[in-house]
Amino acid sequence: MLSHLLFGPFRPSVEAMRPMLYRIAYAWCHDAALADDLVQETLSKAWARRAQLRDEASLKAWVVSIMNHCWLDHLRRRRDFDDVDDLQDELESGVESPEACCDREEVIACVRAAVARLPLGQRQVLTLVDLEEFGYAEVAGILDIPVGTVMSRLSRARASLKNLLEPTMQQPATRPLLRRVK
Repeated sequence: MLSHLLFGPFRPSVEAMRPMLYRIAYAWCHDAALADDLVQETLSKAWARRAQLRDEASLKAWVVSIMNHCWLDHLRRRRDFDDVDDLQDELESGVESPEACCDREEVIACVRAAVARLPLGQRQVLTLVDLEEFGYAEVAGILDIPVGTVMSRLSRARASLKNLLEPTMQQPATRPLLRRVK
């Protein structure tokens, strides 16, 4: 009771976002340990900056925006590239193309591999819009980019994802087709 009086609803609300934040972080970096670190850093910064939150209704977008800044800071520290802005549409993972998928787990693995091959900017927008169901304006605010950029990256991401997955999904079935006999 005392902690609720001291901290209000902020802490439980933010802590409840941990699984969602981890999903997003993992989709962006594909490294479980790094995703955990990003989530922890995000929660720490959100807690430290809780007085900056002006509208409780935008808490989710505000926290994900903090995580985006943590992610960009991590990329800058790595120094694997010259400019983060250049990286947004050009960084592509070296993951192999998806193989034939038969069951649910293989399909999930194929989709994850295809998403991992998308450039970072497309991967971020696709994750936030299609998986976490943020609106375009919210994503624009989170990533600090124009709404038009969100829309174009999402369109390119969906098209690329479709192209990456089509060959996998069109492979001939290994099981014989059943026919209905009258």
